[in-house]
Amino acid sequence: MASDTGENERAEFIRKTYWHLGGAIGLFVLLEAMFISMGLGAVALQILGASKYSWLAVIGGFMLVSWVAEKWATNDTSLQMQYAGLILYTVAEAVIFLPLIMMAMVMTGDTSLITQAGMITVGMLLGITAVAFTTKKDFSFLGGFIKIVGFVALAMIIASFFLPISLGLWFSAAMVVFASVCILYNTSNLIHRYHTSQYVAASLSLFASVALLFWYVLRLLMSRD
Repeated sequence: MASDTGENERAEFIRKTYWHLGGAIGLFVLLEAMFISMGLGAVALQILGASKYSWLAVIGGFMLVSWVAEKWATNDTSLQMQYAGLILYTVAEAVIFLPLIMMAMVMTGDTSLITQAGMITVGMLLGITAVAFTTKKDFSFLGGFIKIVGFVALAMIIASFFLPISLGLWFSAAMVVFASVCILYNTSNLIHRYHTSQYVAASLSLFASVALLFWYVLRLLMSRD
């Protein structure tokens, strides 16, 4: 475990993890800009607007790709496979975010909401990271809570397609809290649970939590306008 290694080796592992996290975020931003410049954002809105069940297919496909990407990223025998998993997951996040990014741009006519959501997300990430590293507490006990709440949230999202319920402001606010807990949990795992060779897998876990936080922060800002 990274926690059992020397200070220099542990610091190098953490540094690599956050460099890869930054790389994933950078690739995500680049892909979004490229997709929008190619006109794919409008196409995505048209496809999803054709039927409310289109989102179900997108969610199902995203879950499948996420499972494959995580399997690849945690491969202990091939670094190339780990990178393939991280890249695959980043591309999947860029695709599923595209309609939301486009809706935010249509609402304001610019990227102001997206920029605000990004700044808030980064600020919250830095704060949660500081808590995890300064307390040095093992928050792995949150794993069970995260699984249960995650399944409940997914069930509510799926149910909203079939039942007359609306997942509005309160749901987005609750999911911001949930995503923050996920970041705290994954950051704690980075300190206490990962091997020093698993920096790609660690960065994927953090990126997934950061993307979830960004999604619902942006949803909150959009519902305010």
